[in-house]
Amino acid sequence: MADPVLPSSGALSPLGLDAVRLLPGFWGDRVALNREVTIAHCLEWEEREGWIGNFRGERPRRGREFSDSEIYKLLEAMAWAGHPGLPPLAETVAQAQEGDGYLNTRWSGSRYTDFAWGHELYCYGHLIQAGVARLRTYGDDLLTEVAVKAADHVCRRFMDGTETCGHPVIEMALVELYRATGTARYLEMARRFVERRGLPALADIPFGRGYYQDDVPVRQAQVFRGHVVRALYLASGVVDVAVETGDQELLKTVEAQWERTVARRTHLTGGMGSRHADESYGEDWELPPDRAYNETCGGIASIMLSHRLLLATGDVRYAELAERTMYNLLATGVALDGRSFFYVNPLHVRVPATPLDGVNHAAEGGLRSPWFDVSCCPNNIARTLASLPAYVAAGSRDGVVIHHLTPAEIRHGGLALRVETGYPWTGSVTVRVLEDGAGRIAVRVPAWAADATLARVPASAPDAPLREEPRVRPAEPGYVAADGPWRAGDELRLELPMRPRWTFPDRRIDALRGSAAVERGPLVYCAESVADEPPLGDLTAHAEPPVEHEGDGVVELEVGAAIGSGANGGWPYGAPSATGGGGDVRLRLVPYHRWGNRGPATMRVWLPISGSKATVTVR
Repeated sequence: MADPVLPSSGALSPLGLDAVRLLPGFWGDRVALNREVTIAHCLEWEEREGWIGNFRGERPRRGREFSDSEIYKLLEAMAWAGHPGLPPLAETVAQAQEGDGYLNTRWSGSRYTDFAWGHELYCYGHLIQAGVARLRTYGDDLLTEVAVKAADHVCRRFMDGTETCGHPVIEMALVELYRATGTARYLEMARRFVERRGLPALADIPFGRGYYQDDVPVRQAQVFRGHVVRALYLASGVVDVAVETGDQELLKTVEAQWERTVARRTHLTGGMGSRHADESYGEDWELPPDRAYNETCGGIASIMLSHRLLLATGDVRYAELAERTMYNLLATGVALDGRSFFYVNPLHVRVPATPLDGVNHAAEGGLRSPWFDVSCCPNNIARTLASLPAYVAAGSRDGVVIHHLTPAEIRHGGLALRVETGYPWTGSVTVRVLEDGAGRIAVRVPAWAADATLARVPASAPDAPLREEPRVRPAEPGYVAADGPWRAGDELRLELPMRPRWTFPDRRIDALRGSAAVERGPLVYCAESVADEPPLGDLTAHAEPPVEHEGDGVVELEVGAAIGSGANGGWPYGAPSATGGGGDVRLRLVPYHRWGNRGPATMRVWLPISGSKATVTVR
C-alpha cells in the first residue's frame, strides 16, 4: 500500500494513495501545486546551492552538515508524487555510497565522531523513509537498494553499542522499513535506540540534554520538551515501536506526554515552540505570540505524531489537532504560488520584513523566502503534501472513517465514496455513494461545530419520481456514522455551522491576557497590515461579532477597532483609561494561512480587545 505509515495493528487501518484520490479543492489544489511546482523548485535550489553536487564529489563541499537529508526528503516527495526526476537523482545519491553501506558527504573521512551534532543517523533516517516510499509506490529499484544497504550498515554498527543520534528520525524510519520488508532486526534496532535515550546516551551541551530528549528515559518523561522537531520525531518513533512490539505501557506514556503538551505548550494554530534560541518548547503556559517559533517542520512532525496516535487509538482528539495544524501551519508554510516558504510562524509580527529574492540566512518569521541555509521546511512540505491523501481517511473493522473534510474519492472494502465540499469556506459536506455496497461510513464532526446536522438522503428508485424524505439528526462533535447497505447515489449530508467566533486564552498564559483571537471553522484569522497601515500596534479591537466578506471563494472577516493616541500623558502605565483619541476604523482579518502573500506586512493573531467576553458571544 502506498502509505507513509503502515502499522500492523491499531484501532484504524490506514488508507494509502491508491485508495484516496484528492479532487480539486483546498487540499487537492495544494497537492497538485506541490507536484507541478514546489518539487521542481526544491530540486532547482538544491542543485543551485551545490547540495546535489556533494554526492558527485564536487569540492568544496557545500551546505550544512545535514544537507544530505534535504536531498532524501525531496526523493521521498518525488516517490509519493511519481515524479520523473527521481531515478536520475537516486543514481547521483547511489554513486556516493560506500561498499559497507555508509553514506554521508560530510563525514566520510571521520565517521561517527560527533553524535550530538553530526546528524549521520538523522540523514540515514530520511534516506530510509525515501526508500520505503519508493518501495511502496514502485517496488525494488536503486533507491530502495541504497536505503536497505544503509539500514543494514546501521544495524551492524549500532546494534550492540550505546550510542544514538542527537536528532531523532532514524527510529520511525527503521520501523517503517521493518513494516515494508518484514526484517526483524530493523524493529529491534529502532527499539534499542528508543530505550538508550536519556540514560544518557549523548554528551551534555549548553542547551542541556533536554534539547535532544536525552535528559530522562522516554518512559519517565511527562511532557514534550527541548527542540520541538526532535521531540516530535522521537515521539513518532516511540509510537511506532510501541505498536509493533505491543508495548501498551509505552504507547500510554506518549499519549500522556501529548495530552499535557497540547494542554499547556501548544499555540492556537497548533504550532509548537516558544523559544528561538534553541527552537524549543517553553515551560507550561509560556506561549508568547511575537516570540512564537512554531517551525513549519515542527507542525509537520506534530501531524505525523497525531496521525500515528489516531491510527493506534481511534481517538478523535488526534484528528482535531491534526486538522488545526494542517490548516493553520502546513498551509501557512508555503506561499500560494508554491515557490516561497515560512521557516517559522509567529503569531505577531511588529515590523514589516525586507523583501528577499535569494537565500534567507536568518529564517526568522515574517518573510516568505524562496530558500534557506537550513531548508528542511520546503522539502518537508513537499514530502508531506505529496503523501497527504493518506492522512484523509482510514479503514475501520466495518467501513470507512473520514477524518479530514476535503473533496476526494475514497475506496475501501465494499465502499466507493465521493466527498464533495467547499470546506473550510463552507460547512456543507456531501458523501455520495458511487457503487452499491455495504459498510459503515463515519465522518468527523469538528469540536467547534455545535448544532451540526447529518441527513441521510437515499437515491431515487428508477420508477419513483420523488426521493424519500431525508432523515435529519443532530451530529455531535466526534465521529457520526451511518450503516449500509448502500445504493449508488445514496448520500450523507453533513451541515456544519460556519460562524466566526472569538477565542480567549487561558488566564495562565501571561503573554495573552487582555487579548482574543477570531476563528471560523478550522481557520485561525489574523489582522494583516501591508506597510503597517493601519498601524496594528496602536489598535484595540472592539469585542463584537465579526462581519463576513466573501470573494473568489475566500472568506475574510471584519471587526471594529480603535486607534489609540497614547494614555496617561504618554506614559503606558497607571489607572485604566479609555482607548481612543485617534478614531475608529474597520479592521480586516484574513485567514492566517494566507498572510504574507501580498508582500511585507505586520500581522497579529491575538488582538487587544475592549469589552467583555459577554459582548462577543456569537450564536
